[in-house]
Amino acid sequence: MQTFTPDQAGYREEIAGFQTGVQSTPHLVVAATSAEDIAEAVRHANERGLPIAVQATGHGLREPAEGVLISTRRMTGVTVDPRRRLARAEAGATWGSVIDAAAEHGLAPLSGSSPGVGVVGYTLGGGFGLLGRHFGLASDRVVSADLVRPDGTRTTGPLEAGIVTALEFELVPVTTLYGGGLFFDTARIPDVLRAWRDWTLDLPDTVGTSVALVPFPDLPMVPEPFRGKHIANVRVASLAAGGDQLVAPLRALGPIQDTLKTMPYTDSGQIAADPPNPHPYLGDNRVLPALPDEALTTVLDHAGPGAPVPTVLIIDLLGGAYQHAKASDFTPESRYTVRALSLVDPDAATVRAAHAKLFAPLTPESTGRLRSFVYGQPLG
Repeated sequence: MQTFTPDQAGYREEIAGFQTGVQSTPHLVVAATSAEDIAEAVRHANERGLPIAVQATGHGLREPAEGVLISTRRMTGVTVDPRRRLARAEAGATWGSVIDAAAEHGLAPLSGSSPGVGVVGYTLGGGFGLLGRHFGLASDRVVSADLVRPDGTRTTGPLEAGIVTALEFELVPVTTLYGGGLFFDTARIPDVLRAWRDWTLDLPDTVGTSVALVPFPDLPMVPEPFRGKHIANVRVASLAAGGDQLVAPLRALGPIQDTLKTMPYTDSGQIAADPPNPHPYLGDNRVLPALPDEALTTVLDHAGPGAPVPTVLIIDLLGGAYQHAKASDFTPESRYTVRALSLVDPDAATVRAAHAKLFAPLTPESTGRLRSFVYGQPLG
């Protein structure tokens, strides 16, 4: 175990997470390498009356950490029991490690769009994944957890209040999927939104899909077909047979790029191709029972090509097994999420005001929010 205080070398590096828009200022950082290190840190904080925060990859930071920050990034152990179809991941492990370990046995976890996200934080937030419409939330697959209780004692068993030092969870027998994206030019965005909405009305639960509106900067590193344009990207992760036939109505709209193919699950991170480098961002979302034309108009007005603040807007299809999820974020009426993500530029207040205008018309019909997609701001 290492510790860092604000005046020590390595302090800033240790508290840095993927989300750089949240600036933490803890009194002490504990770089844990074991469950006992975490227990000791909890006891230390309790004796001094200090608040406790925990960070692995730092993707989902909402508020700055104060008091004692426990960094779990060094706790990266992953093991797989193929006979029982179970994996065990320590508190700092990422999904990429679990995906690779499980694939050796013809199995896969219920991971999300990015293999660089931490297993524990993702799962404790519910675990909204690529295959969730068919298999449900990752949190519903947890078998047991190693925990440090608030009083600093350790236990193993069902999830309860405390700090998770390792999770054991079920894997699924998946080796390949039909996945990738269809990319459409700016002028086609309104048609794509309506067509995707109509296409999702009767999809089998073996198909997961979302549509993203992405403003690409006019920079040399951006591929030429997307450079300086607002692009609609329909993403698909499907276990259903006949993938090409399934997506034919969307292909008929004339994508400028088509990456859909049968792929090993180990390549599933290519579907959304989330940004790999840390950056500052704010995000929020609403869950809706339907996507009427009025909702799509709101999306276009406040997060489309003419929006005053550049925003990545993602609409996800829910339904399927999500209707039976145990997490309180979902109800049987939950059908779509509308997610907004913006760089903190020019400033956080401007971004929050733009997001407020987007979500205000959607909120009266909303069934709630997904906690795991609220970034850089409190949940309240």
